[in-house]
Amino acid sequence: MNYKNTNAEKSTVTRDLDNISAQSGNIYKSLIAITKRSNQISSEMREELTKKLAEFASSTDNLEEIFENREQIEISKFYESLPKPVAIAVQEYLEGKVYVRDASEGGEKREE
Repeated sequence: MNYKNTNAEKSTVTRDLDNISAQSGNIYKSLIAITKRSNQISSEMREELTKKLAEFASSTDNLEEIFENREQIEISKFYESLPKPVAIAVQEYLEGKVYVRDASEGGEKREE
């Protein structure tokens, strides 16, 4: 997933609950969908970061290698500057990119 091009806020903002509950008709169903999508995004980001940092792993770390590894520091700073997974999930939900289906109507809930 491309997290660079998201227009999610990087800081906390107040949300209108009517906008959030409009898609599912119930604020709690909406929050469950946002929570599940947030967990998916968090897992994807964690896996991606782990893969990128694994390239820098070495069996013997000495003090000189730690201070010279600027690329690893830049990668870490990039991921720290990204919006939080919850903010990305809320933005996707408000843009209609998250599919919500009621489990009581048959079948399981699925998020894109």
